[in-house]
Amino acid sequence: MNKSRLVASLLAASALSIAVATPAHAGKADRARQAIAAAEAKIQAAETTGTAADMPRRVAAARAELARAREDLSARRKDEAIETAIHAGALADAALGEARKHHDEALAAEQQAKVDAVASARQQTSQAQIELSEANARAANAQQSAANSAVQAADARAMAASSAAQAAALQQPSPQVETTVTTQQTATPARKTTHRTVVRKRVIHRKATRRAAPPAPATSSTTTTVTTVTTR
Repeated sequence: MNKSRLVASLLAASALSIAVATPAHAGKADRARQAIAAAEAKIQAAETTGTAADMPRRVAAARAELARAREDLSARRKDEAIETAIHAGALADAALGEARKHHDEALAAEQQAKVDAVASARQQTSQAQIELSEANARAANAQQSAANSAVQAADARAMAASSAAQAAALQQPSPQVETTVTTQQTATPARKTTHRTVVRKRVIHRKATRRAAPPAPATSSTTTTVTTVTTR
């Protein structure tokens, strides 16, 4: 409903109502016609502003009272015509007042809906910002965890390499020593036997090979060659 049209209709109806209050010397017939005209203006205002669609019973009742007022005036029942016309105008006023009340309530509800919509939009924006901040914090935590895991993995690889180097050093076999012992025996006239032993040592180095399983302990082989010479 257009508020300006409603106000204009109310002003016009009020002007006609004031016109009904004619001087006392005016005739009753004229007063009845003026009352009927004022009621007609109010009813038309109610119909123009859409009050008839909102409250059809009240507007229809006002229209019926106006028709009776005209009949009373036609039948020269001037007092009844005036009274009925005034009643018709009162019904139209009530309908207009109710329509204006509904209009104001609808306008207030519309304004409140706009305020609620703005508040809801602000709340949603704030919630979205909070969720975005939480997501960024989770992403930062994930990156930090990944960095820590990478550092730990690097430390583990370094420790494994150090352990492997130590194990390889322990797995190298010790040098093997081959010893040749030469024994000479010399016989004297007194049948004495002299033993002379010459010891020669030869060191053989074998290249250590890296194996998955612990190597067998290094062995040392000693070859002893004994030569006995007997002289008489």
